[in-house]
Amino acid sequence: MSETILHKHVIRAGSVKENNESLTRNTFLIDNLWRGAAFAVVIIFWQIGTDLGWINAFLMGSPLGIVKEALRLIQSGQLLSDTVATVYATVTGFLIGSSLGSIAGLLLWFSRTTARILDPLVVALNGLPKIALAPMIIIWFGSGMFSKIMLATVATFVVALLSAYQGTHQIDKNLINLMRSLGASRREIFTKVVAPATLPWIISAFRLNIGFALIAEIGGEFISSDRGLGRMIFVAGNLFNLNVVWVGVTMLMIVAIALYVLITQVEKRLLPWERGNH
Repeated sequence: MSETILHKHVIRAGSVKENNESLTRNTFLIDNLWRGAAFAVVIIFWQIGTDLGWINAFLMGSPLGIVKEALRLIQSGQLLSDTVATVYATVTGFLIGSSLGSIAGLLLWFSRTTARILDPLVVALNGLPKIALAPMIIIWFGSGMFSKIMLATVATFVVALLSAYQGTHQIDKNLINLMRSLGASRREIFTKVVAPATLPWIISAFRLNIGFALIAEIGGEFISSDRGLGRMIFVAGNLFNLNVVWVGVTMLMIVAIALYVLITQVEKRLLPWERGNH
């Protein structure tokens, strides 16, 4: 009898889970349909406004003009090469800065004295707009790809460091004391408690750093660069070609969304228990 009741409960739980997943899919589909409809309405009215002269196409561009420029840039290969250059510099700088910053933040757990001494400097660097360092970095490393990677690295390093170090402060002290009472060394406490418990903070910093890396990289391309979406937007803006500017801005949004989704998927793999919080 008890086995039958348990079996019914299992079936009921599975049915509830399937219903919840179905409801989530339906909600996601409906929300996207509404977003698509709203976007289509804006595009249609934008084009009608430019055709009737209500909107100045020279100052605002037009949907058809944007599509024509996008097709031209795709056919010439410029859009692909500029996008690849921007993504490469952004991702490389993001990975270097975020990884090194996270490691540095975790290692500060070993020495509170060092952390206390470095704290004012790190806070000052965090408050400094990283784009202000762009002229110096470009002078030091040239106008090529490496200087853009360095900009993205600098922009992400401090954020990752602060987030990782802050995460080490949020660990339950009773858990650390328990490990010590069991005879664990500082190294064992670090590898088995501190680093795993700080992982959510590190992943959160990674999500933020995607945007920071992209902003720094594009800022560097604005100042001095021979390729990239930032350069394309800057040159088109100087030539008052708003349609090309919109193409570049749209590609940047697509790149930002793609990178954010990638980080989210990595988070789901590493922190499956955090799925319900997003």
